[in-house]
Amino acid sequence: MMMLLIPLFPFLGFLINACIGKRLSKSASGLVAVAVMVASFAVAVTSVIQLAGLPEESRAIVNRIFTWITAGSFTADFTLRLDPLSALMILVITGIGSLIHIYSTSYMHDEPDSEYARYFSYLNLFASFMLILVLGSNFLVMFVGWEGVGLCSYLLIGFYYTKKSAADAGKKAFIVNRIGDFGFVLGVLMLFVKFGSVDFQEIAHQASMLSPELVFGTVSMATLLLFVGATGKSAQLPLYIWLPDAMEGPTPVSALIHAATMVTAGVYMIGRNAVLFSVAPDTLMVVAVVGAATAFFAGTIGLVQNDIKRVLAYSTVSQLGYMFLAMGVGAYTAGIFHLYTHAFFKALLFLGSGAVIHALSGEQDIRKMGGLKDKLPITYWTFLIGSLAIAGVPGLAGFFSKDEILFKTYAGGHTLLWIVGMLTSLMTATYMFRLVFLTFWGESRTPAAAHDAHGHGHDAHGHGGHGSHLHDAPKPMAFALIALTVGSVLAGYIGLPHALGGSNRLEKWLEPSLTAPHVVASAAEATRSMEPTEAAAPVVTEHGGAGEQAESTSVELGLMGLSSVVALSGIGIAWFFFVADPRRAESVAQSFSGLRTVLLNKYYVDEAYDAAIVQPLKIMSERVLWKVVDANGIDGAVNGAAESVGGLGELLRRLQTGSVRAYAASLLLGAVLVLGYYLSR
Repeated sequence: MMMLLIPLFPFLGFLINACIGKRLSKSASGLVAVAVMVASFAVAVTSVIQLAGLPEESRAIVNRIFTWITAGSFTADFTLRLDPLSALMILVITGIGSLIHIYSTSYMHDEPDSEYARYFSYLNLFASFMLILVLGSNFLVMFVGWEGVGLCSYLLIGFYYTKKSAADAGKKAFIVNRIGDFGFVLGVLMLFVKFGSVDFQEIAHQASMLSPELVFGTVSMATLLLFVGATGKSAQLPLYIWLPDAMEGPTPVSALIHAATMVTAGVYMIGRNAVLFSVAPDTLMVVAVVGAATAFFAGTIGLVQNDIKRVLAYSTVSQLGYMFLAMGVGAYTAGIFHLYTHAFFKALLFLGSGAVIHALSGEQDIRKMGGLKDKLPITYWTFLIGSLAIAGVPGLAGFFSKDEILFKTYAGGHTLLWIVGMLTSLMTATYMFRLVFLTFWGESRTPAAAHDAHGHGHDAHGHGGHGSHLHDAPKPMAFALIALTVGSVLAGYIGLPHALGGSNRLEKWLEPSLTAPHVVASAAEATRSMEPTEAAAPVVTEHGGAGEQAESTSVELGLMGLSSVVALSGIGIAWFFFVADPRRAESVAQSFSGLRTVLLNKYYVDEAYDAAIVQPLKIMSERVLWKVVDANGIDGAVNGAAESVGGLGELLRRLQTGSVRAYAASLLLGAVLVLGYYLSR
């Protein structure tokens, strides 16, 4: 039952803080939340070590918890499965999640005691659901985690529920994700009809015996519906609109949910079903095109945003597009590799932005920053390294994963998508270093009015800051920043490509999870807790001759050099416009004021949704369904019936006058009428 402890520990933390957190001190509440995450991480590491000790052909550990659903011949167990792919995910979730919890103990310290406990209860619950999502051995268990993280995302985005924009952002995230989840459910139902199972291994086994669909068939439709769910959860066109608004939640929430974990659920889902998606090449092309379009689209918006967190939000949407581009061209390992490295440097960047906001008493507008390099040295250097990593500078984590995506895209013959990816890479480096230069370089542009007379202030959400006396990140926050910085530097080396003398150990590690299993574990085998089961078949890689390998290596090295030049060029562009002579940026903005306005307003997508969907629904709801159907129709019928009964009662009430003479007269009248009736016969 060791594997069950991985999600169970965070759930225990949720129960403690949710039930008795109000009676605990902040130190105790934070300690509980951090302790359960660290315990979960320790169990995860132990389980992964055990997994690594198994033979490659049987590298999987299955833990059947209980029989969940039985209907006729159909049975669905609540089963957790650890294999190389889920092993990577649980290390990211528990490892980076622990660092974010540690960071939060300081960042959220000025919250009231009850709010502090509520925050950590939500954060622990989220981690528990996310772990269930990646450990689930079938679609139904995955869906429990899938919906659970959606619920926690709503709770954490709308954490400051008294603030209307935060409450609206939470509702927006919840509703948009429900739209995507509707497609996800339909896809799962189609797969059940097609394969008679919802188990990942069983579906992969059957799918591996199918030929790729040359026309859009059942598998293509089912996988496309699954991808609809992924576009909602992982913020892709057209369902990306919730993620930028999700920045209304506390900054550590952005780091955990919207950088390192939940938003990668869609990418993970496709990787988990790589064999299935490989049978549907048309769906994969849709995935690749949507991913590339999202990466470019979000990158252009990120160029002009002025809120430090929103720049990072659009960067996240763009990088998620990169991951889907990889999945769509069949480079599943490359997509998971970028998911893994991105978790480090994007979590680092969000937490770094939180340290800046904390120091500036809640200020988030980069136009009101500047000159922070020397005042916040730990924050600056860690943020700088994270920016270099996401820009794709050689030697850092982002370079290796991003380059592999671009290389596999180019090698697959998708030249147009590769060009889009390269342009997005240029924009990434540009907007990230625009952010670095405007935030940390130059003269300070922080208004004195942002600080109160005591030199202390509170940000928009009530967090304590230190106004006129700027201070760097406190120790818990600094520890998390430094640890993530180390990851942003070193994480890429587990995927060091052959072209640079490496063996791409990550690709070899993930192979069993991304290929078809020889034999699917039986129900009896699944009941053996923590026992190895038959996993994926060994992958037989066809190597070309020495000449072909040398040519491939030279192409890869050439593309690496080009992507390095692109990354450095983006940094140079940012320096040219925002450091060398900031007036150049103003001049360009004036020359392209129309385009800049469109980008500042995010292509008016929210306005288009509002005009095309929200307002018509409101009009239909208010003017038709409420005033006509509900008020006049339903209420009219109910009220009309009530009025009819009331009117009849009013008439009958007149017969009960209480007058003895009236009753005697009525008796006499009745007697006369009866007598008259008989006499008339």
